[in-house]
Amino acid sequence: MSYDGFTASTVKISSGIAEVTLDHPPLNLLDAVLVPELKRFVRTVADDTDVQVVVFQSAVPDFFAAHVDAGYMVDATGFAQLGADDGPTDLNPVQHLTHAIRSLPQVTIAKLRGRLRGGGNEIAMACDLRYAAAGTTWLSQIESRMGIIPGGGGTQLLPPLVGRARALEVILTGDLIDAVTAEQWGWINRAVPDDELDDLVSGIATRIAGRSGNQIAAAKAAVSAALGNVDLAQQYQAESAALGLVYPAPPAVVDRMARALDGGLQTPEQERDLEHSLDAYA
Repeated sequence: MSYDGFTASTVKISSGIAEVTLDHPPLNLLDAVLVPELKRFVRTVADDTDVQVVVFQSAVPDFFAAHVDAGYMVDATGFAQLGADDGPTDLNPVQHLTHAIRSLPQVTIAKLRGRLRGGGNEIAMACDLRYAAAGTTWLSQIESRMGIIPGGGGTQLLPPLVGRARALEVILTGDLIDAVTAEQWGWINRAVPDDELDDLVSGIATRIAGRSGNQIAAAKAAVSAALGNVDLAQQYQAESAALGLVYPAPPAVVDRMARALDGGLQTPEQERDLEHSLDAYA
């Protein structure tokens, strides 16, 4: 298998573990560069029987993956082009990516530092396991502050983790949630001190990589059965129908987001307090 030629991420394979490091500064924005690369990686690793565990992590300070490029709020055609290589599908391009991650035969782990909002959080939730650095990691579904709702799987992946009421709170407030609270809610597996995170994830990944492919497949299938063997693709279609009520966005929202982008949205300074930045344009 070849994992060469990536420009917005790096892939390291060792002892059955694939470490995927998002390295697309300044924000690891899910855009026309990073999204196709992640899709290419997922397509490749799905057939790599030498890999038992996939770890997603970030090399960009302060951001795991900021969110989907907000430019697509004013460019629905450009958003659709993110799915140019997806083949026949009823899923939108980000749903396609998160569904592909969730469907991998390997165990997937999100190692979280920094901010992950919107699509960045949807990628983490698509993973089987999530571990975060306490005090330096914050999660949200920011879309309501942009005038839409989550559309990359967030409305379907979040409720099984945190419950209906908390999912509605997260989705409709667009508030940023710290890692310790996220752990208490079941959003992530564990929040640990930053200097313990690497060893924790390495140990878990190494132990799981020592299991056979059949063990991993059996465990994932059995646990899915306990949850009702949910057809995630069908759920995503319901999300798409709901998203269609608010995206493509109405002119007032497009105008507000265009002003926000012109005013410096998607710069590290504004992204560190994105909630306040977006509210300023409301």
